[in-house]
Amino acid sequence: QVQLVESGGGLVQAGGSLRLSCAASGRTFSSAAMGWFRQAPGKEREFAALIRRSAGSTYYADSVKGRFTISGDNAGNTVYLQMNSLKPEDTAVYYCAGDLLDRGSRRPLDYRYWGQGTQVTVSS
Repeated sequence: QVQLVESGGGLVQAGGSLRLSCAASGRTFSSAAMGWFRQAPGKEREFAALIRRSAGSTYYADSVKGRFTISGDNAGNTVYLQMNSLKPEDTAVYYCAGDLLDRGSRRPLDYRYWGQGTQVTVSS
């Protein structure tokens, strides 16, 4: 059974930092595309960042570029999202997702595997 489990969310003041982790089990995602998405109350789930593990390439939404960094461990089991200079508008539930076809997509529907989400709240 494939599972993705996020951790690291919490409450932080504006300008602060958090590091989210996504641990995969059940199979390796060493050649997959792994994405971080977020969903604020009343809004659609949106793309934040992704990494294509085979190529090591990373992509970011304009809203987080320069502030967030996505990375992965060498074993292919864990993906991280380092979030700096956080803003109140970053407040959302953050989800980790995996696409074994490595399409590098920014669309949630292209990701088969999802974690349960972790809450990030940024106070002003």
